[in-house]
Amino acid sequence: MTYYSLNRKAPETTFKDAVIRGLAPDKGLYFPKEISPLPKAFFATIAHKTNHEIAFEAIKQFVGTEIPEPILKSIIEETLNFNFPIINLNDQISILELFHGQTMAFKDVGARFMARCLGFFNRNNNNEVTVLVATSGDTGGAVANGFLGVKGVNVVILYPSGKVSKIQEKQLTTLGKNITAIEVDGVFDDCQDMVKRAFVDTDLTSTMQLTSANSINIARWLPQLFYYLFAYKALKPKYDDIVFCVPSGNYGNICAGMVAQKLGLPVEHFVAANNANDAVVRYMDTKTYNPKPSMATLSNAMDVGNPSNFVRIQELYNNSFEDLKSHLSTFSFSDTETEGAILELFNAHNYIADPHGAIGYLGAKAYLKKNPKAHTVVLETAHPTKFLDVVKRVIQNKVEIPVQIRAIMDKPKSSIKIATYKELKALLLES
Repeated sequence: MTYYSLNRKAPETTFKDAVIRGLAPDKGLYFPKEISPLPKAFFATIAHKTNHEIAFEAIKQFVGTEIPEPILKSIIEETLNFNFPIINLNDQISILELFHGQTMAFKDVGARFMARCLGFFNRNNNNEVTVLVATSGDTGGAVANGFLGVKGVNVVILYPSGKVSKIQEKQLTTLGKNITAIEVDGVFDDCQDMVKRAFVDTDLTSTMQLTSANSINIARWLPQLFYYLFAYKALKPKYDDIVFCVPSGNYGNICAGMVAQKLGLPVEHFVAANNANDAVVRYMDTKTYNPKPSMATLSNAMDVGNPSNFVRIQELYNNSFEDLKSHLSTFSFSDTETEGAILELFNAHNYIADPHGAIGYLGAKAYLKKNPKAHTVVLETAHPTKFLDVVKRVIQNKVEIPVQIRAIMDKPKSSIKIATYKELKALLLES
């Protein structure tokens, strides 16, 4: 598989090089040169395939021959070592739970897949790779856990001080070993800007190998397409018109779902549910893309003012606004509406949702007003205990704390505080 930069000013490259680089030399995101649809028989017989078989068939064209098939199958087995249950609320709404992995967030799949790919590529390399990643919440913990102890890989995670939940912070600041947490005086966009700046800083790139584990990295981004295939396998016998409703921040997850559509997944429409950070919502209303600084909300993992992956979505639909409009609906919701949805899900369905899943639920309800015959699948992206303070306050009820969370709650936090890129650069050069 060949990849090109969406800025179109860098040479085409391989899967391996794109994973190791993270970002193209011209600052563009890598994108597959071709997406070949899977045979129609694949979807006709999908109910008879295991999740591991589905994932292998879906991802192998993007990896090509750069990872031998037996090793790729082993990577998939190690990545997908937990379940993806679907909770049916009624004939119009189901919830796809993506939080049953190691850090109880949907990003466990991409982080574990990428860590194992990078570990394979670096197996005979004596030079260390530094994974530099910005997080608005769940990415940091998933990446830290996925890369913990991986040979020849150091991980540096930037997160906005005071703008992630306490449990999210524990998940990325308590592991030690090859994981370093950087606490930035700013918002997520500041963290992301620092990461992007580092990738094109020749003082750094001439002395160390940098890569990213944000969804800008193809090995973090693409495996998320598995979710949509697994849900289709489960719901295909019952529903004809399936629509995925995705809580969206950096737009990597929903973009991966659209890649699944290009692979032939018989799904026509997606819903992006946003919080107050609504750059894409406004674009879909006005045709003008005008990103703004991110605002802090209860659904902090979606606090992204300028979603990186939206350019990939535009590329998937040939940069045609009309084509994109026919496949994507967007809505945004306030914190007050989010709290109301958490309470409604608990009272009406005895379901405890986190703020992100609650926004997904609101997006599904908004879409169904004009499309009542659809069956919407809400992607619940994080376990509610990761936002324990908010959820307990809203539902006024006990929330069971899973063993994965209990294991880190009493561990001491270790982070390095910075405010500027200059400080980050100095830390990287020292390391």
